Amino acid sequence: MPSDMTDSFQKKCDEIKNIFINQTTQERYQTLMEMGRKLPPFPDTHKTPDRIVPGCQSTLYLFTSLHEGKLFFNAQADALISAGLAALLIAVYSGESPEVVLTRSPDFIKELGISSSLSPNRSNGLSSIYLRMKQEALKSIII
Repeated sequence: MPSDMTDSFQKKCDEIKNIFINQTTQERYQTLMEMGRKLPPFPDTHKTPDRIVPGCQSTLYLFTSLHEGKLFFNAQADALISAGLAALLIAVYSGESPEVVLTRSPDFIKELGISSSLSPNRSNGLSSIYLRMKQEALKSIII
């Protein structure tokens, strides 16, 4: 894998870490919700049953597109925390190659201290979003 692909991913992880590094748990939740609010508009035409991510506490849709060998994600959720968790993953994985999505796990989230303050349901939802991203990456390679 070319180093520029992983450098891009690592740079985005570092940028996210810098945002959250000195925040309290409450501030982290506020930042997550703000990230969820800032997700781009999600067209109603993309709200199809096959785009619902199972395992999330709220209804969360994930749309994936492939342009010039890079995956781009967009999401919409009923709950701001769920939308924020999706936005967190989208911030680092969108614009990356399918290989990066498949091989670079979201370890940066543990480093942020977010996962330790999530309820089990929200942790499962976060894992489910990443699993769906990996499934979409795999599909893009196979197709």
